[in-house]
Amino acid sequence: MADTIQITFPDGSVKPFPRGTTPADIAKQISPRLAKEVLVARLGDGENAVEEERLWDLARPLEGDTKLALLKPGDPDALYVMRHSCAHLLAAAVLELYPDVKLGIGPPVENGFYYDFVREQAFTPEDLVRIEAKMRELAAADIPNERRLLPRADAMKLYADWPQQFKCELIEDKTAGQPQVSFYQSGKFIDFCLGPHIPSMGLLKAFKLMSIAGAYWKGQEGNPQMQRIYGACFATQQELDDYLHRLEEAKRRDHRKLGPELDLFSIQDKGGPGLIFWHPKGGLVRKLMEDWLRDELLRRGYSLVFTPHIMLRDLWNTSGHTNFYKENMYGAVEVEKAEYQLKPMNCPGHILIYQSHLRSYRDLPVRLAELGTVYRYERSGVLHGLLRVRGFTQDDAHIFCMPEQIEGEIQACVEFAFDTLKVFGFSQYLVELSDWDPAHPENYAGKPEDWHRATAALENTLTRMSVPYKKMVAEAAFYGPKIDIKLVDAIGRPWQLTTVQFDFNLPPRFGLEYVGEDGARHQPLMVHRALWGSVERFFGVLIEHYAGAFPAWLAPVQCEVLPVSEKVSAYARSVTDKLTAAGFRAHLDDRNEKLQAKIRDAQLAKVPYMLIVGPKEAESASVSVRHRSKGDLGPRPLDQFLVDLRSEVESRAV
Repeated sequence: MADTIQITFPDGSVKPFPRGTTPADIAKQISPRLAKEVLVARLGDGENAVEEERLWDLARPLEGDTKLALLKPGDPDALYVMRHSCAHLLAAAVLELYPDVKLGIGPPVENGFYYDFVREQAFTPEDLVRIEAKMRELAAADIPNERRLLPRADAMKLYADWPQQFKCELIEDKTAGQPQVSFYQSGKFIDFCLGPHIPSMGLLKAFKLMSIAGAYWKGQEGNPQMQRIYGACFATQQELDDYLHRLEEAKRRDHRKLGPELDLFSIQDKGGPGLIFWHPKGGLVRKLMEDWLRDELLRRGYSLVFTPHIMLRDLWNTSGHTNFYKENMYGAVEVEKAEYQLKPMNCPGHILIYQSHLRSYRDLPVRLAELGTVYRYERSGVLHGLLRVRGFTQDDAHIFCMPEQIEGEIQACVEFAFDTLKVFGFSQYLVELSDWDPAHPENYAGKPEDWHRATAALENTLTRMSVPYKKMVAEAAFYGPKIDIKLVDAIGRPWQLTTVQFDFNLPPRFGLEYVGEDGARHQPLMVHRALWGSVERFFGVLIEHYAGAFPAWLAPVQCEVLPVSEKVSAYARSVTDKLTAAGFRAHLDDRNEKLQAKIRDAQLAKVPYMLIVGPKEAESASVSVRHRSKGDLGPRPLDQFLVDLRSEVESRAV
């Protein structure tokens, strides 16, 4: 065995080091400052064309030639390891305060970490305060994280004697056939863990315990119930503070809170969970959204169609949904000895319309669009306001085209999506290309060559459009790859809405055909396209993006007319009538209330404009304009206000 190993650095340079060198040793040789800043190493084995990357403790000796990157707190992988170590810090603190708890697991998660415990008493918010204080005490002691290897039998005995039965079970499940088991020790606390971890707990400064939730051991109902403590962890206090601010802002914008407050929608216990009742104001916003969309669909060459909510179950057998999608479908409904199915998707209905007569190549592409209501069985635990429901309306479209038309149609769909986001006030988005998982072909329809050809069409389109995208393995629909576009809202949150999906499964299943220029029968290609995802989900995102304060063109009430006294009530009514006659949505607040109370209520209702009228305004045919966010804008002739408002609405200013 050679006495040296070859280390390849990110800049491509290669240097020899003595065997047994650790990443920490290398960091010290490069720079004492780097040695203080680095948290963990990332290795590549150097043997494969696509190298498997591994995260590695700084104090763990390197085992052979490898690529090496030394990661500082700003690196996502380093932050992942920090959060993992913070979960251990949480468990160590809980054990010091409550020695009888039983330990579950403690992984890092997005924005932080959690750890599962079994304890006879329920943890309380006051307990979280005590636990966090103990965590800070342990962190201040700068306890090192040390990797230890124990013989498997000793490891089992350690936890059996403690006793920690869940850890015994984990070792039994995860280390079969292994002579040794990896542990990490932080002071008195020791945990079965593969690691890696940051060098010491003193590097953890920006963390906060957030909440307590219930969880089942291994996530399975029927297993022991555990208490899960969640925490947030970031590289710096400023990042943690920014995250906590975003959480507060998200609470303020929560559509589940604003929907009832603004009288937009409700979910009724008597109606059933996951089913939305649109109130008049919400229904009006929905109409405005749908009117814009239908006009755009017609302008872009789509035909509007409507299909039944329930169809024969055989149709779903043919499409493959009853095989690949059955967990999300409701049970069959028997009608006159025939089985019917509530539709979970609109595509089979559009296919039947396409098949209603033989198409020529001159007819293609055929673009069929529908605001179609579908029904999917979502478990009660995942239902979430408007964002995850059991009955919803998809802004759905299906395009049937020739192979030479497919990339042009995909590009048009992506451009339509970008235009839609812009109109509704979204300027940032993320694009993902979701592919199948070739390791599990049983989860998908079609042959490998179908997937390669379809994915290439999507990739070629995005590349030609110069659209940056991230490729996502195992995220495709069962019938084909897709482009997903995630909008980014006012507080930086991504939302999955738009999808453009290539389907090579349904055309052959239904025997779709068109007559080509050569007079022969050919099979068309098919694209699924949804811009909003669903009307409900997009409306929920709009509420949160605008915090309920819709732009004037979408606001259910655009102007609140506020007379200062009964003496001007006739003029106030005439102003309201004139606004209404001009096509604006105006409301007269003629209650016997003080003006300030009326202004406050209009502000709470998030009405864009308050038009205050008194004797001066009545005499000069004007209004005193107040904007919900800009405040007092001063007097303006009523006719001029109408012109200004029309310009704002028609431009769809946001």
